[in-house]
Amino acid sequence: MTDPAKPTGELTLRTLAMPGDANPAGDIFGGWVMAQMDLASGIRAAERARGRVVTAAVKEMAFELPVKIGDTLSIYTHVERVGRTSITLRVEAWAHRSRYNEQEKVTGGTFIMVALDEDGKPKVVPQE
Repeated sequence: MTDPAKPTGELTLRTLAMPGDANPAGDIFGGWVMAQMDLASGIRAAERARGRVVTAAVKEMAFELPVKIGDTLSIYTHVERVGRTSITLRVEAWAHRSRYNEQEKVTGGTFIMVALDEDGKPKVVPQE
């Protein structure tokens, strides 16, 4: 069983939440957080597919806590399943709140990526 106080998967992306990514109250836009998760999914899936991938679907995503200006957002990814042309990843976003020296999970979701060939058509994901 996984520890809910610790991230699941490999650290794939870290970035800093900046004022330009926030609303007037200082909360970071959910779309920005989701974009970081999508980038991390693309990085991990492209490594596994050994080539180009695109996002096919995002499932089961809910925001639990806000991300604030100045938080370091860390995205963790775990490959859950490799299909013929698709890769399913569990993705978690954690905020490191340096002013409180704590890390909290802000959201998680399932991202499905599809491997593409040079012509933009689905291709078989290589065996490991």
